[in-house]
Amino acid sequence: MACALTALEDHPDVTVLGTSAVYETVPVGVEDQPSFLNMVVACRSEVTPEQLLTITQAIESSGGRERLERWGPRTIDLDILRYGHHTMKTERLQIPHPRMMERAFVLIPLLDVAALDPDLDIEEIQLAIEACDDCGGVIKYANELPR
Repeated sequence: MACALTALEDHPDVTVLGTSAVYETVPVGVEDQPSFLNMVVACRSEVTPEQLLTITQAIESSGGRERLERWGPRTIDLDILRYGHHTMKTERLQIPHPRMMERAFVLIPLLDVAALDPDLDIEEIQLAIEACDDCGGVIKYANELPR
C-alpha cells in the first residue's frame, strides 16, 4: 500500500492532495480470505480518466497484482471512485464507481478526505454511511499510512 501511494505521489501526471486514515475491513464478495486494508487518496490530474486508469493499473501490476478472481485476494487494488464532474461508462471504467455509495469501506475513508473536494456532498456521504449495513466491518487501523 505504501509503495502504491509513493508511486502515485511520484507520478508526474498525478498530484496527491491528501489521504484518509487506513481502515481494516472485512472482505466483500469472496469472504473466505483475510481482511483488507483500505484508504482513499484524493488526487488531481490533467490526464483523461482512461489515462489515469492506465496509470493505476500499472502501479497495481508493479505491486504484484494478478487478476485471478473477482473480489478475490489481491496485493493491491486501486479504484477510481470519482473524477471531478465526469460521468462515464465503458468496458474498462465506470465513473463514478458504481458501488461506492453502497460500501462503508469506501465511504468511511472517503469522508476523511471529502473536505478536499468541493464537489463532494459531505451530508450525502454521511447519509449513505448510515444506510450501509457493513459499517461494523470497517475499523480504523492507522491514522495514516506507515512509511
